[in-house]
Amino acid sequence: MRKFNTTGLCVPTMHYMVDISGRVEQMRAMVDVGDYFCINRARQYGKTTALAALEDALAADYEVASLDFQALSHADFASEPAFVRAFCRVVLRTQAEVPADVAGRMREISRDRATEWVMGDLFDVICDWCEQSVRPVVLIVDEVDSATNNQVFLDFLAQLRQGYLRHRKRPSYPAFKSVVLAGVTDVKHLKAKIRPEDQARPNSPWNIAADFDVVMSFDGTDVAGMLAGYEADHATGMDVAAVAAEIVAWTGGYPFLVSRVCQLADERGLGWDREGLDAAVKALLVESNTLFESLSGKLEVYPGLKSLLRSVLMDGERLPYSADHDGLAQLMSYGFIRRGPDNSVRVANRVFETRLYDLFILEDAIAGSRAYSAGDLGRSRYVRGGRLDMRAVLEGFREAYGRVWGPIEEGDHFGEFDGRRQFLLFLKPIINGTGNYYIEAQTRDQTRTDVVVDYAGEQFVVELKIWRGPRYNEEGERQLRGYLDHFGLDVGYMLSFNFNKGKESGLRRVSVGDKVLWEETV
Repeated sequence: MRKFNTTGLCVPTMHYMVDISGRVEQMRAMVDVGDYFCINRARQYGKTTALAALEDALAADYEVASLDFQALSHADFASEPAFVRAFCRVVLRTQAEVPADVAGRMREISRDRATEWVMGDLFDVICDWCEQSVRPVVLIVDEVDSATNNQVFLDFLAQLRQGYLRHRKRPSYPAFKSVVLAGVTDVKHLKAKIRPEDQARPNSPWNIAADFDVVMSFDGTDVAGMLAGYEADHATGMDVAAVAAEIVAWTGGYPFLVSRVCQLADERGLGWDREGLDAAVKALLVESNTLFESLSGKLEVYPGLKSLLRSVLMDGERLPYSADHDGLAQLMSYGFIRRGPDNSVRVANRVFETRLYDLFILEDAIAGSRAYSAGDLGRSRYVRGGRLDMRAVLEGFREAYGRVWGPIEEGDHFGEFDGRRQFLLFLKPIINGTGNYYIEAQTRDQTRTDVVVDYAGEQFVVELKIWRGPRYNEEGERQLRGYLDHFGLDVGYMLSFNFNKGKESGLRRVSVGDKVLWEETV
């Protein structure tokens, strides 16, 4: 029986997985025209599985040399001779079709520690290999990140580049038909001096690489196809399309997250409806897994990246994405962010966003946040009989806000994101351990935000906004009504931050068509 897999290579006969044949065909087309390219995507984004499928697709027409640089140790990159020996050793271990005399020379190099082998010696052997091989040779190298900060690797890329250029100029020159590198780092943008005399003008050793535009994330159709295979085996009665859409809404199609949500729902018997998926997401958000450990490690090593994410999430900074900004480029390569339709920086998916909100809220709580303490102390007031009383939450927040910060007055430096931060700090200890929340990306702007809260099988939509007058408020009510229709809810909530001195604070009930809105004014 197949299962969902989140560790290592996915195998179609063993695992439920998305059909990536279309993506493999796109990669195969790049190989067929002789492209050299790099599959640079975030950790656990399906790169290794895609490379294995590509290797299978090429096997009938090409001699594929598939290597993994994780098989090389730090010492193998310490010097040029060490790298040359290690490269030959790995090829001999993984390749069965190397011509006999080429294999003999590689064996000699790999065992001879007395000779100071140089990159030229290695590429002499590679040229002979490509010349003698009956079929074109394609080089695939996975996990190149282990080598990207190493000059020896850059020299290796430079030699590949020279072979590519010579072959393009003179097709009879023996070189790899195609080279495919895979890793988090975009090798195309690495820079190194190709020759010692290049003092003032660094050159990219991989500037001959073709752009890799294959979409590696999953959409609803992809996930539905995977779930259809599961449903055929288990007959759960799930609404495949609806479940797939909900998973993509949370994960943004990030392959590991998609598989992990499915894996949790399956292995823990959580169910394949909204309640089961909410439980799976809640379990995902609190667990420690290899992806989260990798991402949190990056934020600890690079505190500047953490500050950028905090400014986007907690302070509402609207940053335009630029590949020339090193911090944003790193966040993109690590998978933290994506580009929005307006080229603005967005956190990549709801899972990452909520996990980061939880991290920043915890840091504020540890620093002595009064909003967090107020929510924590009053938890018994807001949860009765295992159910969340959102009206009581809004009333409690207004009371706490008045005690802690005093009334909001005209001229105060206050923005929608200030209100969001304080409300989430207040809400988090109330729902902690039982509920989830997320910020709805489609409705957020500088003046209003919808917070969606899932608690014990119930869903609540709370619109946070700054008071802009009755007309604007009525428009917000109509918008919230449409959003309630989307979720199939009859009751919604609004939290307004009002600067007017003559404002009327408190909770009021408003009927909008067939919907009931509870509006709290702070």
